[in-house]
Amino acid sequence: MTPVEALAVFAAGVSAGAVNAVVGSGTLITFPVLLATGMPPVTATVSNTLGLIPGAVSGAFGYRKELSGQGPRILKLSVGALLGGLTGASLLVALPATAFETIVPVMVGLALVLVAFQPLISKILRGRRASAGGPARRDGGPLLFTGLTLASVYGGYFAAAQGIIYISLMGMLLDETLQRLNAIKNVLVAVVNTVAAVFFLFVADFDWTAVALIASGSALGAQLGAAVGRRVSAAVLRTLIVTIGAVALAQLLLRQGGAQ
Repeated sequence: MTPVEALAVFAAGVSAGAVNAVVGSGTLITFPVLLATGMPPVTATVSNTLGLIPGAVSGAFGYRKELSGQGPRILKLSVGALLGGLTGASLLVALPATAFETIVPVMVGLALVLVAFQPLISKILRGRRASAGGPARRDGGPLLFTGLTLASVYGGYFAAAQGIIYISLMGMLLDETLQRLNAIKNVLVAVVNTVAAVFFLFVADFDWTAVALIASGSALGAQLGAAVGRRVSAAVLRTLIVTIGAVALAQLLLRQGGAQ
């Protein structure tokens, strides 16, 4: 890796760390940069996963105030994230490189629709719960656990926009502010990235220079992102999520079209 390439990878790590802390989809910044250095796709994927762990942990720490009182909920959802992340990592080494990515644009697009209409969907769900005479479950119930576990399978495989998918699911099924949901998202991403990276350590090859550059950059970027993200309103944060997600979706579609 040349000095210019190393600087580009570090800068991508900073940007990805900031974006992941606030929204998600930072992988769509780092992954293309790693490919541009000539790195094979699978090596780029596993190196990126390991490199983004410090950023995910740093982002979760930056949102520690919003995590207050959510311990039992996070513990339960983290079990699903762990199982899903391990399954997704296994699929990466077992399936052809393009097998799973064909559904990525569909998942990202669906997540964006859910985030955009989350206030309306949540209002409808609250109305139905009120009519039935039952309160919302603090952990989201089996539906949220299953949904986040499946989303974590995707996260362990590729990770692009997994945070947006998490936010969309939790926004519909939990009566919480978007900032507190974002805090949970950062923890779940850290769990998925960690379990996937540990699995990859035994079965895949890493580019350790890239790992170090992304790790240091993402840890710095996550603190910057958390400092900004915690101060924006729910409407602004939702708009930011949808905007960045739409750019990510366009990038995925263009990459998929160019590969055909």
